[in-house]
Amino acid sequence: MNNTPNANRKHIGIYGNTNSGKSSLMNKILGQDISLVSSIEGTTTDPVQKAMELIPFGPILLIDTAGLKDKSELGNIRIQKSYEYMKRMDLAIYVLDGKNPDISTYKIWKYKADKYNLDHILVVNKLDKLSVNEISKLKEISEEALFISVKEDISIDALKEKLISTLEKDEEKSIIGDLLEYGSKVVLVVPIDSEAPKGRIILPQVQVIRDCLDHGIKTYVVRDTELKEAITELNNIDLVVTDSQAFKQVEDIIPKDLKLTSFSILFARQKGELREFIEGARKLKDLKPGQKVLICESCTHNISHEDIGRVKIPNILEKIAKGKLNFDFKVGYDFIENLEDYDFVIHCGACMVNRKSVITKIEKCKQKTIPITNYGLVIAYFTGILDRSIELFRDR
Repeated sequence: MNNTPNANRKHIGIYGNTNSGKSSLMNKILGQDISLVSSIEGTTTDPVQKAMELIPFGPILLIDTAGLKDKSELGNIRIQKSYEYMKRMDLAIYVLDGKNPDISTYKIWKYKADKYNLDHILVVNKLDKLSVNEISKLKEISEEALFISVKEDISIDALKEKLISTLEKDEEKSIIGDLLEYGSKVVLVVPIDSEAPKGRIILPQVQVIRDCLDHGIKTYVVRDTELKEAITELNNIDLVVTDSQAFKQVEDIIPKDLKLTSFSILFARQKGELREFIEGARKLKDLKPGQKVLICESCTHNISHEDIGRVKIPNILEKIAKGKLNFDFKVGYDFIENLEDYDFVIHCGACMVNRKSVITKIEKCKQKTIPITNYGLVIAYFTGILDRSIELFRDR
């Protein structure tokens, strides 16, 4: 579990004013000193993150954000960055200083949290210093507020339990385990090209293998060069999953009645909204020369002549458009504010970012009526096998 990628962990942000006890609370939840604690305002300058296991829920990523109402020279920049992180958070903890309750800032923060559909737990800190009358007044803010004392270690376990119960209501989708029955057979086609890391396979492939193991699905991993032989040797195969770049070769090899999809399309469903991505793929027919396309990559990497996001996808899109297109690129959690300047958005498989960040991008595209799809679906459309590649998901 400690090796779980951060992209597969629930992101939990800790917000609140400077000196409200945010960093101390993070350290208390972690059981170790990660965030710097000081009486000096603005000690947390950039978000501090730490992965942990929240037993019995599982892997999470705690993120201690810079304090709101930061009056230091760079305060406004830090606060803006803290708000930017909302786009990727699955859940937030808002820490209110019980002795100096700044309700107006909390209401402003809550308005922004609601904008990004960010659920939160309101925590009132410094219970050990509050009178009965003060507690009664603070309860008027929210009946569900949890009163704690980080200093005296009061109700920290209750907060963890509340985190667990809230997170369990929104379990992340399986990659493949809910699509096939226990004991099913899956062939994974993993081409080895110049982009394949030496001595290992890439993260999406690793994650699909693990998901198959978790759900008792029998997995057979082959290169595209051995696929034909493997299909002949194996009986009763339920699904073939391929790297999207080998779609056409694989489709030519396997029987027409055998279900086929790609790693990227599986992640389009797990990390985003497959229906929106499919609708976007069908609108690729409307691409025209000169239009502007934003390509979102989830990780930084060296760019080769075979790079999927910087070379292959742009080439495919220009062939679809029958002319030159204008491309911009964003990496990781970054996104464009002035989306109206773009005619199309293309996302990678998103194995290195969490679902919330992809959903935020999809929602923004929907608001601006800009089509969005992902790498795998672009390739499926271009090779003429879009319908076959999504047949597996028709009733899902």
